[in-house]
Amino acid sequence: MRLDRFLSETTDLTRSLAKKALHRGEVSVNGEVTKQPALQVGEQDRVCWGEEPLVLVGLRYIMLNKPAGVECSARRGLYPRAIELIDLPRSERLQTVGRLDVDTTGMVLLTDDGQWSHRVTSPRKRCGKVYRVTLADPLEGEALESAVAGFAEGVLLDGEEKPTRPAELSMLGPFDAELTLYEGKYHQVKRMFGAIGNRVEALHRVAIGPLSLDALAPGEWRELSDEEVAAFT
Repeated sequence: MRLDRFLSETTDLTRSLAKKALHRGEVSVNGEVTKQPALQVGEQDRVCWGEEPLVLVGLRYIMLNKPAGVECSARRGLYPRAIELIDLPRSERLQTVGRLDVDTTGMVLLTDDGQWSHRVTSPRKRCGKVYRVTLADPLEGEALESAVAGFAEGVLLDGEEKPTRPAELSMLGPFDAELTLYEGKYHQVKRMFGAIGNRVEALHRVAIGPLSLDALAPGEWRELSDEEVAAFT
């Protein structure tokens, strides 16, 4: 790996700022100051910026049980960010793999592997996301049969030109539904139930593809195993 890229991936420096730090003689490799941005460095090399040893962080894959009141945005806003719950070096480089609304709880995946994130979120991969839904009004009888059929066929939401992809709806109780989606439109679950005259009171994601949410307390997280990462092919 080029030294300027190594610096940009292990510090807050951009590639251009890394080159300036090199030009000022602030960087050493194996105890020798160097000003060569194209110098190739590897795991066996000791790179320091000033007195600080730099370590290249590998790709990370995280499962988080997102609590309510936390947003999945990379930018700072009105609410705490999901990445702020992850106590790892350079956690700001993590991105959420499919967002949840601020008031929605449950399973969020985070990674700094863009290709893996695309595999999980691409509609072509048909990676189902499973939600537990608490409704304002009971959904039973003919209304339930109509909703199951309508969701399976696809719902044309307000402002959309195409209906939603087929979704799977089942009921756990009169007010409690389980819905599996294969895409991620804006406020999709809330809008789908709104289209049949109901309202979502609470929303919790319990699974993404082959992974189900662990018994993590709200705000807790863990790293995925190699097998879990490889399950998204």
